[in-house]
Amino acid sequence: MGLSIGIVGLPNVGKSTLFNALTQNEVLAANYPFATIEPNVGVVAVPDPRLDSLASLYSSKEIVSAMVTFVDIAGIVKGASVGEGLGNKFLASIRESDAICQVVRVFSDPDVIHVNGEISPSSDIETINTELILADLQTVENRLVKLAKEARKRPELAQALSALEKAQEILNSGNTIAGAVGSGKLDATFLNDLHLLSAKPFIYVFNVDEDALSDLELRARLAAMVAPAEIVVLCAKIEAELSLLDKDDAAELLASFGQVESGLVQLVHVGFRTLGLQTFLTAGPKESRAWTIHIGDTAPQAAGTIHTDFERGFIKAEVVSFEDLMEAGSIAAVRSLGKARIEGKEYIMRDGDVVEFRFNV
Repeated sequence: MGLSIGIVGLPNVGKSTLFNALTQNEVLAANYPFATIEPNVGVVAVPDPRLDSLASLYSSKEIVSAMVTFVDIAGIVKGASVGEGLGNKFLASIRESDAICQVVRVFSDPDVIHVNGEISPSSDIETINTELILADLQTVENRLVKLAKEARKRPELAQALSALEKAQEILNSGNTIAGAVGSGKLDATFLNDLHLLSAKPFIYVFNVDEDALSDLELRARLAAMVAPAEIVVLCAKIEAELSLLDKDDAAELLASFGQVESGLVQLVHVGFRTLGLQTFLTAGPKESRAWTIHIGDTAPQAAGTIHTDFERGFIKAEVVSFEDLMEAGSIAAVRSLGKARIEGKEYIMRDGDVVEFRFNV
């Protein structure tokens, strides 16, 4: 299972600079609207220091991290939903994403033009959300025309038609599908195949001036602006610089701004939390590896992420917590201490479980 995040925002808010820092690519980051023409796609390893410890313990030849895919599209302007700027062509590029990361400009720079002439985070957020809602409204209305005709002949489609009409009503009122689902006003079951943009979880990244990184009052105001969605506050210029430094120099630069983790590491972790994801670990001489699963997944479901045969033929799993394994120093020592558990099909996986599956096909 991979996590995919679509990056959206107005032109010149730092999206491409952020994408470059995330993926260590060199896509064009220019001071004019629509510098990004084709969507940029980058795959990023999820930082997980536990893998280094496991690899050392097992003398693993390879480390395989969990991965996140980022899709950076052209800046969205007012009217994008009806084709302004680069329009729906690029909104379509993020319909398959699991979550949407909206980059919002807070930084001041007279050399970088703002497409609307002034820096106003709340106004920018409203513009982007409105365009996503309008794009969804087009999608819903197009489906409604077809479904209404089909429902006359097939009564079993009545529920789907009702859900679609409710979605149209919600979008017309200027509200997101995710908000309606979260408040219990809408069942999204019949809407999943539409891949509606406003139905996706949102993460807000506020791109601030470097001297604002430690401004707790500003951070609180920005968080209140988009609550209950999660936020990341970063300076894209600093993130770009960090991506070019080695581990020790990067930590020193972060410390100089009162930061422990880079904004990009925070973004990946927030993405996992937003989507209710976690990782379990496997280790051996060949590789130490992190696997992405949903919180609440059972041991057989986790086994299925490795191979469908593992889930189909699941017998049991030997599970050790990462902390217990590191403290004991070896799997044999953990077993002797009675901290290696044999779990069956009902076991609910926990983040950081180190697992060996046993199966028979």
